[in-house]
Amino acid sequence: MRFLFIAVVAAIVGLASATWAWLDRPLPIPGASVDLAVEPGESARDVALGVVQAGVQTNPMWLYWWFRLSGESRQIKAGSYEISAGTTPRSLLQKLVRGDEALRSVTLVEGWTFGQLQEAMKRADHLKPDSQSLSSTALMERLGKPGIAPEGRFFPDTYTYAKSSSDLAVLQRALRAMDKKLEAAWAQRAPNSPLKSPDEALVLASIIEKETGTAADRADVGAVFNNRLRIGMRLQTDPTVIYGMGRAFDGNLRKADLQRDTPWNTYTRDGLPPTPISMPGKASLLAAVQPSSSKALYFVARGDGSSQFSATLEEHNRAVNKYQRGQ
Repeated sequence: MRFLFIAVVAAIVGLASATWAWLDRPLPIPGASVDLAVEPGESARDVALGVVQAGVQTNPMWLYWWFRLSGESRQIKAGSYEISAGTTPRSLLQKLVRGDEALRSVTLVEGWTFGQLQEAMKRADHLKPDSQSLSSTALMERLGKPGIAPEGRFFPDTYTYAKSSSDLAVLQRALRAMDKKLEAAWAQRAPNSPLKSPDEALVLASIIEKETGTAADRADVGAVFNNRLRIGMRLQTDPTVIYGMGRAFDGNLRKADLQRDTPWNTYTRDGLPPTPISMPGKASLLAAVQPSSSKALYFVARGDGSSQFSATLEEHNRAVNKYQRGQ
């Protein structure tokens, strides 16, 4: 009887030792990593089976009982996870309990058009292209903005997301971010602003974004366009013409292009164009509603990224001769 007791104790100790060693032994994984998706409401048994189905070569019952006996099985969080080489059963559970998802990121750049944003979404790593089959109209309806053009409506920033997330979720976050930034900027608008609505501020900010060669000039560029709007002078800004040309623009803007009317041609039409022409950043939003006190109505590129500002046409012509024609 005594020998049987010793044998049982030895077996228990051996099993415990083996189990303890297994908890800290790297799980066999084919390749560098495998992806695991844990859906909301899954049980510990479901998660253990999912780990094995993802490619981890271990007994799912061992994982299940480890999850249960740890006392943390109910704390496993839904999400998209990456199980990399070297992951042990112990570190796997810690990852699942922390909700340490496998994150990726996509960067939307200031001054990009909606078309460029879409290309970035297509190239984004492990991002489901749910928006790609939608028209612009259908997309904005899905995002809760029916009847609004998508151009300029997404805030340029870097957005992180879990692997296999929908690009619609990222676009929704960027849309809400722009709404908040625009609302904050509009609340800070100058008392004498000629802009009549936040939407007008967004359109002007998108033009400022495309017209500003250096950050130091942004408020003065904003002043030029605000001054022109205030006195009813046409904006006459090349980026709006280029935007209106679409794919017809070949990199060279000609006099005939300036004379060819489109809804975005601010040489042929008064006031602001019907939509933004790019995604403006926070600084451009503020420059639209809080321009400098400059009285300038004109500006011309100096050739070094900065601009020369002028209050009169005579001054502007001299600046053009100096910086553009070398006279």
